[in-house]
Amino acid sequence: MSAQMDQLITQFRAFQEKTRQAETRWAGVGDLQEQIARVRTSVTAPDGTVTVVAGAGGTVTDVQLSPEALRLDPARLSATIMGTLREAVAGAVRQQAGIVDEAFGDTLGIDVSEQVREAQAEAFGTTAEAPASQGGPAAPPAARPEDDDYFDAGSFLRR
Repeated sequence: MSAQMDQLITQFRAFQEKTRQAETRWAGVGDLQEQIARVRTSVTAPDGTVTVVAGAGGTVTDVQLSPEALRLDPARLSATIMGTLREAVAGAVRQQAGIVDEAFGDTLGIDVSEQVREAQAEAFGTTAEAPASQGGPAAPPAARPEDDDYFDAGSFLRR
């Protein structure tokens, strides 16, 4: 029975140590909340026409349009704004995931950042290794004269 008791005592001490580690990490939750509250990600469209700032929880805190943005056609401006918004929000979420991983990753045994990258890759149609933000927001393809909806070259009626 002595060997069993020693084994139980060893397991109990290991459990106590894990509990102490968890308590130490949870004691820093206030700091974690402050770090997350300070999250800010600023993304500017590749053409420089739109800048979006996103904060904690993916909240958009600022949208700036350059004078050149007002010269874009509405569809292109809208696509640029939406792409830049997505990138800023995605960047803020990745930043938050990094903060959580730093604080609790070892304790919880999960990689929040990897889960976020995978979810964003699925949502953006990219790969987890190459986050959507690396390529910048996608601009709509320019209309080509052979498109049925391209009206700048003359009549909108089909021939």
